[in-house]
Amino acid sequence: MTELMRAAAFTEPGGPEVLKVMELPAPQAGPGQVRVRVRAAGVQPFDTAVRAGWLPPYIEEASYPRIPGNEFAGVVDQVGTGVSGVAVGDEVLGFSKLFSYAEYVVVPGTDVAPKPAGVPWEVAGGLTAGVQTAELAIDGLGLAAGETLLVHGAAGSVGTAAVQIARRRGATVIGTAREVNHDYLRALGAVPVVYGDGLADRVRALAPGGVDAALDGAGGHALEVSIELVENPGRVVTLVEHAKAAGLGVQVVQGERTAERLGRYARLCAEGEFAFAIRRAYRLEEAADAHREMEAGHGQGKIVLTI
Repeated sequence: MTELMRAAAFTEPGGPEVLKVMELPAPQAGPGQVRVRVRAAGVQPFDTAVRAGWLPPYIEEASYPRIPGNEFAGVVDQVGTGVSGVAVGDEVLGFSKLFSYAEYVVVPGTDVAPKPAGVPWEVAGGLTAGVQTAELAIDGLGLAAGETLLVHGAAGSVGTAAVQIARRRGATVIGTAREVNHDYLRALGAVPVVYGDGLADRVRALAPGGVDAALDGAGGHALEVSIELVENPGRVVTLVEHAKAAGLGVQVVQGERTAERLGRYARLCAEGEFAFAIRRAYRLEEAADAHREMEAGHGQGKIVLTI
């Protein structure tokens, strides 16, 4: 008898309304893999793009019904042959290519890290995209102590992580966000500044010595300002304007996600040394609403699904 699971999936690309909870065959762990009973899954712009019909170049094809989601936390319930260091019953957080909006997800055993007891499920489920993207971007920028980093969309999950990572490396951080989020950014260690006309001049006033690098999590005007303020466009990373990056001479995020990096930041969260705010937790049945809020933009912290 086929084992079934509940998943938020879609049978054709479209708006948030195409996401429906379905009963689908549950995956089984093969050699080198573990299966995780998912407790929370992160929601990110990547997922809304997949729902709209996009697939990243490293996924040649994915059948329908298609399950979005590439970050999760839960409890291991199957361990395939050849896996070491992971056992049934372990609480873990990890990453996948797709398939995380579901009761069960199967991934290589190398793609999960232990979840510290002090980290809530919601935080663990949404941690990987924020910290992995932010650290890979900052590594790509070659950010050094004493430099100034401009972060656009600093109150979001990647921005939240980037501010703290840059501060831990001894950099000054200026973060753009709506004024309602400025106290939040100050608490993270950033100097906040509002979006809109005159942004470049406001940043210059805050950084009379200049801006050394920029992380663009907003696109459009924010990317234009970044290129205007940073002398070398190669020290600008955009998270959103991928199609324009090469022509402008700016970077996109490069590198691979790792369980080591994820586990390191999970431990920092447990120790109170790294903050990761949850904007809202939706039930699996509310996945469409989670996507609507994600596409509205400009929120503080991470959106997650609880399963």
